[in-house]
Amino acid sequence: MVRFLVRRISLIVVTLLVVSLAIFLVTEVLPGDVASMILGQGATPSNLAAVREQLGLDRPAPARYLSWIANAAQGDLGDSYVQRRPIVDIVKGRLGNSLILAGFAFLMAVPTAILLGVWAGIKRDSLGDQVISIGSLVAISLPEFVTGVLLMVVFASTLHWLPSSSVLLPGTTPLDRPQILILPALTLTGVLLAYVMRMTRANVIEVMQSHYVRTAILKGLPMRRVIFRHVLPNALLPTISIVAMNVGWMLGGLIIVENVFSYPGIGRLLLTSIQGRDVPLLQAVALLIAATYAVSNLLADLSYSILNPRIRLS
Repeated sequence: MVRFLVRRISLIVVTLLVVSLAIFLVTEVLPGDVASMILGQGATPSNLAAVREQLGLDRPAPARYLSWIANAAQGDLGDSYVQRRPIVDIVKGRLGNSLILAGFAFLMAVPTAILLGVWAGIKRDSLGDQVISIGSLVAISLPEFVTGVLLMVVFASTLHWLPSSSVLLPGTTPLDRPQILILPALTLTGVLLAYVMRMTRANVIEVMQSHYVRTAILKGLPMRRVIFRHVLPNALLPTISIVAMNVGWMLGGLIIVENVFSYPGIGRLLLTSIQGRDVPLLQAVALLIAATYAVSNLLADLSYSILNPRIRLS
């Protein structure tokens, strides 16, 4: 297990280096000049040259990349060009908000999806299975912004049960007003629940048809024991992979949901950094999202070894 962890962590480091290079190259070819956007209409050639020198934009690209990645490895992400604040301070608050929203949606979606998937797989082709399958197809087919707007119209504009906006006052956290989390979390839950549920259902159906499960049933074992001892440990392995992939998506894919509901999270911060050509902030947020994907996949592999002893022994 130690050798496995060392190998996977080394692979994550290499992956993040490659991703960081790709992020840097993409930000280099973004249209627009950062110095011109900072100075605005009053920009002159001398002012532009001074700002570029102050920001280090006059240095060669390889030197800037090596300096950026070396500082990032030490936890120094630099300062924002637009907000003129340390990026660590900016990202810290926004990341906390996104983690609260993603965690709230995750706790709503994953247990519900697994329970529905297991039930639909065991009750294959029943009326309930067909209703759940059709509902999941509808949830997958609708884009997040459409789902968010529909929920906003129903629960905010028509029923007046929940606020339509998730704006936070300065100095407050989402936990101070938990009602603003419900509509964004439901929007995220729709897609995640559908994917996890359909994967779980398909895996349960496949495992239920395996020889060892049929043998356990023919031996007279209680169905509950068959499901918990034989079906679930094998059926949940591919589901864990889907869940792990969606952990990264929920952090990076919050861009649409957070902008629909004006939620101050990391996804909205990423879009703001793109619009304002705030290159250091954009690089830091993109690298953070990539690191989240890598770590979530590592946790998924560790979960495989817990559920399946054959993987652990290999």
